[in-house]
Parts: sequence; C-alpha cells; structure tokens
Amino acid sequence: DHMAIELVREYLKAYGRDRDIIELDTSSATVELAAQALGTGPERIAKTLSFMGRDHALLVVCAGDCKIDNHKFKETFHVKARMLKADEVEKYTNHAVGGVCPFAVPEETPVYLDVSLKRFPWIYPACGSANSAIKLSNEELQALVPGARWVDVCKI
Repeated sequence: DHMAIELVREYLKAYGRDRDIIELDTSSATVELAAQALGTGPERIAKTLSFMGRDHALLVVCAGDCKIDNHKFKETFHVKARMLKADEVEKYTNHAVGGVCPFAVPEETPVYLDVSLKRFPWIYPACGSANSAIKLSNEELQALVPGARWVDVCKI
C-alpha cells in the first residue's frame, strides 16, 4: 500500500502536483468512506474500476454514484464487463484494491474517463492507497492522465 502511494507521488511530481495529495487519517477504500473522510458527497469520489478487456485490462474512472451500464460497456469496448479478480488488480494497475487510481498505471493499461464525472467542478480520485485522494477538476484529471479518453459507459 505504502509503495503504491510513493509511485503515485513520483508520478504526480512530474506535473508539479505531488504536494496536492491528501493523506487521510481514516480509510478511503470505499466510496462511502472516502466521501466521509473528505467531507464531500459520494458522487464526487472518482472511483477507478478495473476490467478485463479483449486482450488486456482497462480502467474506467467514474463518479461514485454510478454503476457500469453493461450494454453501453459492451458497445464501447466490444467485450462483456468483467471486473478483474482481486489477485489480478495489482498486476494490471500497480495498485492494491482500495487504492486503484488512474495515476502511475502500467503503460499498456488504458484509462478511460466516464462522462458521469463531468457533472462536477471538482472530483476526488484516489492516489494509490486506501487513505489518499487528490482534488482535481476534470480538465486537470485529463491532463494528469495523458491518453485517457472520455467514454459513456455508466448509469446513475
């Protein structure tokens, strides 16, 4: 857990944002816990979900109040939505369950940003551990994850 946050810290340092990581005293491993710890609504927690794509894992960052829409997911990625098993998550994302985020992921793991995030001026993705977050605008998130594409694969 500690290693992943250091990885993210290094990654964000390249963008001058490493000091913006919020380290919490309590767990932020779930949307509810993160919202409580950050004093915000659960919908503003940007959760990163990991799936097995056709030949490799992919990440979808979406608003905390959303669920994956299986139909939209299949239309977008041409594969059924199957979340990674707990023991696969670290291999494909560099992060442990509870701290998965779109930062410092392996180069071959693509990141997609769901339009559900666009409802909010500020969102809070995790930073690689179960008690970390960063406050970002959608534009900032996009800038910190070059190559990330916007998709519409959720339902609220």
